[in-house]
Amino acid sequence: MSRYLDMVDSPVHVKKLTLEQLHLLADEIRHELITVLARNGGHVGPNLGVVELTLALHRVFSTPKDKFVWDVSHQIYVHKLLTGRKDRFHTIRTTDGLNGFALRSESEHDCYGAGHAGTALSAALGMCAARDQRHSDENVVAIFGDAALTNGISFEALNNISHTTKKFIAILNDNEWSIAKNVGAVSGYLNKLITNPSYNKLARDFEKFMLRLPKGDVALKLAHKAEEGFKGAISEVGMHQKSTLAESDGRGGFGSPVFFEEMGLRYLGPIDGHNLPLLIQTMEFAKACDHPIVIHVLTQKGKGFEAALKSPEKFHGLGPYDVSTGETPPTKPGTPPNYQDVFGRTMVKLCKKDNSVIGITAAMPSGTGLKYLEKEMPERYYDVGIAEEHAVIFAAGMATMGFHPVVAIYSTFLQRAYDCIHHDICLQDLPVIFCMDRAGLSANDGPTHHGLFDISFLRCLPNVIAMAPRDEDELQDMMFTATMQKHPAFIRYPRGPAEGVPLKEQPKLLEIGKAEVVQNFANNGGRKIALFGLGNLNPMARQAAASLMAEGYDAAVISPRFTKPIDVGTHEFFGRGADVVVTLEDHALVGGYGSAVLELFSEKRIETPVVRIGWPDQFIEHATTQDELRRRHGLTVENTVARVKAQFGEKPLAANLIERSSAQG
Repeated sequence: MSRYLDMVDSPVHVKKLTLEQLHLLADEIRHELITVLARNGGHVGPNLGVVELTLALHRVFSTPKDKFVWDVSHQIYVHKLLTGRKDRFHTIRTTDGLNGFALRSESEHDCYGAGHAGTALSAALGMCAARDQRHSDENVVAIFGDAALTNGISFEALNNISHTTKKFIAILNDNEWSIAKNVGAVSGYLNKLITNPSYNKLARDFEKFMLRLPKGDVALKLAHKAEEGFKGAISEVGMHQKSTLAESDGRGGFGSPVFFEEMGLRYLGPIDGHNLPLLIQTMEFAKACDHPIVIHVLTQKGKGFEAALKSPEKFHGLGPYDVSTGETPPTKPGTPPNYQDVFGRTMVKLCKKDNSVIGITAAMPSGTGLKYLEKEMPERYYDVGIAEEHAVIFAAGMATMGFHPVVAIYSTFLQRAYDCIHHDICLQDLPVIFCMDRAGLSANDGPTHHGLFDISFLRCLPNVIAMAPRDEDELQDMMFTATMQKHPAFIRYPRGPAEGVPLKEQPKLLEIGKAEVVQNFANNGGRKIALFGLGNLNPMARQAAASLMAEGYDAAVISPRFTKPIDVGTHEFFGRGADVVVTLEDHALVGGYGSAVLELFSEKRIETPVVRIGWPDQFIEHATTQDELRRRHGLTVENTVARVKAQFGEKPLAANLIERSSAQG
């Protein structure tokens, strides 16, 4: 029996199906999502929640002429299935396969790439302005989640929509969850919309429009029946809103919430995001509107998969899982703890001993590890929502009052708050501590999530103390050390398992700007190679040293620990004593740690050759594993050894790697 999904090779085919066939297609898409993602992992819950919404969009609009701008774009899997990529869907998030986010270079149907929240409204408005400038007739639809409304960029866009264009379609996909449960006044406001009938009745002109459509009266009856269940929830505020609307525009309570109306957007909803006929009719109405409109759609994250419904936070994004149970593979015995868990438990330990330490996250309690603090000491924990800029300035305010706030944000997301770091933290020299998880690669997620630029953007700022631990024990030492400082402190560490070294009972205080000599020269008469392995690449430095020594070289290994201030004395000592210096970093070569070493050697007139191992000057693609990307770009022991041997004119172990690496740095 052929499937409808097999027949859909482009959005044109979606328009040819009957409503009954579209419902069957929705079931098939959910089955495809659940079974394929069980092998590769991915954003399961968000995509299961937007199946009907995506079908309705493609039924009414016509990409690539019409534009869909997805906020974050992690919920774009259904869109990919419907736009000629279903035959490659099994490759999603794997090496050389489909990207897990929207990617302009991947398909003409992806009009805008994204990976961070809060961008859709601004980007869509820019497209609308461009359309108006050239007097064309494209429809532009921004699909954004309820969590995007905790992000300041969204409000900046909302403030400008009605002043910029007359035709703008926004869809608020409200599933009540981002990654963690939403927090703040906006979340409470949206909940009020759902439970208060004075807010959630459709506009009168929308009713008239629907009544002209086939079976539109049925959809309206269902909507009104649902509203009856909320009759007892009318608040005084809601009654005041209802009477005000009745007096001001004669709509008798069928008006829209002030929140959007005051910004010049007509509000429709909330409507059932899984009612396909209603969604299609609503989209048709929005398409015909000649003024900005926002449609509030209620969806269920994980719909169709019981495991995802029970654990929405887990199934927001995860690795492979068992389709029948939803369970992920158990951790192999002996696997070291993840860096984020070491960080989280250390935070609890520090908070119990130091009343000035406070934990702050931007909607990532599990991903960062602050869930441990939230559970054990909730009074010392703050989740500010997807609002990195606010998180940083909020921490600055606390620091002026004598606290040591610890801001836990992924390296890639901290980029969003760079001006706040510069202007509010470093310029005022405030003792805020930044713990940057995912420094390095987030292999499956790709370039929007790789943390490869933090050393570069921090090295140029005065007052900064920047560190990178080589193992989990050193991470807790650095966290403790940071709490003893009166300056901004930044600690970068990678995603995933640590090194498996035992943790000291009590962390120790590190000397600021002091490197650690892990292995000194053996003075065995061989050529001297000094390998400076930063943070999580120190193990690679040790392995390269062992390989070199097996071939008669004399290798020293140093853990720099600090990228600012760097240890001038240790770098100068080994720089003058070695025949070749090697720097290894899980960071872009441009402006990174290796660049700092080159600058120092230039100042000190040290002429020893420096081989830099790191990521090239390009955005690194996604892949199944981190190791695949390291091999592809030369961040390996073999390439390190080959690069060293090439300095002496010796035959390299892998000539192609040398050529590639030489071109990169």
